[in-house]
Amino acid sequence: MPQKATPRHRAEVPRRQRRLRAALIAVVSLALVVGIGVTLVYRKLDGNLSVIDADALIGGDRPDEASVKATHKPLNVLLIGSDSRLGSDIGGDSSGLADTVILLHLSGDRDRAYGVSIPRDLMVERPACTNADSGVEIPASNGLEQFNAAFAYGGPACTMKTVEHMTDVRIHHFVEVNFNGFRDMVDALGGVPICVPEEVNDTYGKIHLRAGSYEADGRQALDYVRTRTAISDNGDVGRMRRQQAFLAAMTNKAVSLGTLVNPVKLYNFLDAATKSIRLDDGLDSPAKLGGLAKQLTDIGLDNVQFLSVPFDWWPEDRNRLILTEDADELWDLLREDEPLSRRLSTDVITAAEPPTKQQPPSGSGEDDPGAGASTTGPEPGAGASTPAQQEREERARENGLCA
Repeated sequence: MPQKATPRHRAEVPRRQRRLRAALIAVVSLALVVGIGVTLVYRKLDGNLSVIDADALIGGDRPDEASVKATHKPLNVLLIGSDSRLGSDIGGDSSGLADTVILLHLSGDRDRAYGVSIPRDLMVERPACTNADSGVEIPASNGLEQFNAAFAYGGPACTMKTVEHMTDVRIHHFVEVNFNGFRDMVDALGGVPICVPEEVNDTYGKIHLRAGSYEADGRQALDYVRTRTAISDNGDVGRMRRQQAFLAAMTNKAVSLGTLVNPVKLYNFLDAATKSIRLDDGLDSPAKLGGLAKQLTDIGLDNVQFLSVPFDWWPEDRNRLILTEDADELWDLLREDEPLSRRLSTDVITAAEPPTKQQPPSGSGEDDPGAGASTTGPEPGAGASTPAQQEREERARENGLCA
């Protein structure tokens, strides 16, 4: 007798089960591989970090938190660029000082951020500090001394304490980046645009920069923000202004590339950054750093601003600086999480349009309708510069920026 044929749908059931089982195994295997990869990546970045307990070093007598209602807590982060040259081929002396200090304020609603440069030559009263490395107690200054002495005596925690003493503003975190870290971060972004008004050849610092607008790699960028007298007439004041311009351009590049929201780009950037930074234990993991960075993506580039604390020349020494009364207004705004006033906003640099590319020449500026974008000079018959343009160009020359 012929065998009875097996119904087709019954034969398909085992095959369908086998396919589902194979698909499930593939999904589980992929999840395990991804999970292991993420864990290894996290451990690698976490192992890069150098962390100190800043709160313990500062002590308990601290300014109050801002009493505002917002989605997040307003944050004040001290960004410190140290002049450490360990493991690098960078010229000059490593004096253990803070070349750059910027107080970065993030509003509670995360719709604005502004970074306030504090000059290294500012004369301040330094409170007693504990050295972060040795644990040695450092007595308070006897009168005024240079601001960057706080970092030399007690490291980043002492710098935080000095800023709090000067401003009565609570500092929540610090991030210290040395020369190598800065250079690697720029390279991780694929370079950052700069504009050098004239050729630089500084044999002491081993700084050589060609004139013009171009994408600077890590070494060129470091030279650009480090040189003091080669392209500016006012020494550290001009360098501070160039640092603001560069950070604005760097923020623009990171946001424009989607670095802060792209996992691969963010990893490359954090890997470069975490190898050469110190920070407080409130930012002691890649997840915390990445989470803070992603909060910045909601802030429009127009609302990321950089400025200098209002200062004047110290009458006793023209190489030193003192705060003006306008600084009190700035500290009040920081303390209350308020936007910058019109007066304090007159000379800010924004991340939307950082002055790192050559601007139209005199006679073809924004006050001249139909102006072109040439950088070779005004066209024959072009009008003269307005007083505002002349003032802007003069400030740019003093600071070593392109007008």
